[in-house]
Amino acid sequence: MTLIAAFVTLVFVYSLVSRRLERTVLTAPMLFTALGMLMSLSHDALTELALDRKSLLLIAELGLVMTLFTDASRVRPRMLKGEAHLAVRLLSTGMLLTMVLGVLVAMVLLGSLTWWEAGILSAILAPTDAGLGQAIVNSPRVPTRIRQTLNVEAGLNDGLAVPFLMFCIALAEVKETGAGGTVLVRFVVEQLGYGTLVGLGVGLAGGWLLGVAQRKEWIVQSLTQLGVVVLPLACVLISEETGASMFIAAFVAGLATQAGFSEVGKHSVEFTEDWGQLFNYFVFFLFGLLVTRVWAQFSVAIVAYGVASLTLIRMVPVAIALKGTRLSWPTLLFIGWFGPRGLASIVLGLVYLEGETGLPGEQTIKLAVMATVLISIFAHGLSALPAIDRYTRAIGRLDSSAPEQKTADLDRASTGGA
Repeated sequence: MTLIAAFVTLVFVYSLVSRRLERTVLTAPMLFTALGMLMSLSHDALTELALDRKSLLLIAELGLVMTLFTDASRVRPRMLKGEAHLAVRLLSTGMLLTMVLGVLVAMVLLGSLTWWEAGILSAILAPTDAGLGQAIVNSPRVPTRIRQTLNVEAGLNDGLAVPFLMFCIALAEVKETGAGGTVLVRFVVEQLGYGTLVGLGVGLAGGWLLGVAQRKEWIVQSLTQLGVVVLPLACVLISEETGASMFIAAFVAGLATQAGFSEVGKHSVEFTEDWGQLFNYFVFFLFGLLVTRVWAQFSVAIVAYGVASLTLIRMVPVAIALKGTRLSWPTLLFIGWFGPRGLASIVLGLVYLEGETGLPGEQTIKLAVMATVLISIFAHGLSALPAIDRYTRAIGRLDSSAPEQKTADLDRASTGGA
């Protein structure tokens, strides 16, 4: 119980001083990661970690499942329309270029990886996490269009990264084992196909039932949130039995539920912002505990890749994707820098490792992911408030017609997202 006791204590203490901490550079991910690092000094904590590895992974997976469902449930078709929507550019051109550049840089700096192993690493690190720069997306000093763009991007790119990750894992296994088309067929049919079908089934049926219950006033308003939360959990249970991807199922379910129950996004957000935060905090706590066991193995090449992932691999695709939008260079650099790697990358990395593929580059992938996320947690957390100050001064000289100040399209299409 040492691990749980320490975690629960920090949650309580953090809740007591959370308002004061909002005005400092100390973020929740930083604090919970730091506590995890300190817990590595406890022999009892390390023993518990070894004994409860499966249970701890399940908690981390549930955190990502809830996040994927919530993010998808906020998506509206209108938010993906229009040339002016910056998030669309980042989620299409930007994300694809990020993964391609991530592979190329990995092959240069981490030469021991195969192309598909480099693809696995790049896919794990592709999603961004707005939670690591919460001060950015909450600050009224940052133009609405910019912070909502970062928020929407972070809310959708984790779900989009999952199929790429699984595809690269399948192809890496084919190359390593010589299994041929068998592995690819299993990947397409079970992971993607079954995952999509499970998500559609749960989302459409659950959304229809929730919609009927609401229209006929069968459901108590305060319990609607519980009805919504059960849907991603159902995806997990059915996916375990069918061999489907619970992550794809949860993401598709979040989209499909809206067909019968348009308010699903509102209620899923309520849960995520309250109880769902516990999952996220625990993931960072677990990450801090795990990273101290391997950071002595961080080589110069591993750290260099981590830095490149947060700068070159992120900023160049952002600049290319946003070309033609007439955004100023300070804005391009601001958006480029605030692409933190956090919750999704941690959990996807854990899921990959738990799959025990036995690929030769597995250790390198693990170290590169952990180094990148560790750097991101502290670099983006510490730089958020200073960056806001510098950015607002830089764009303060722009007139009201500047693209940064345009808010109409995003205000009409915004879904929140995180």
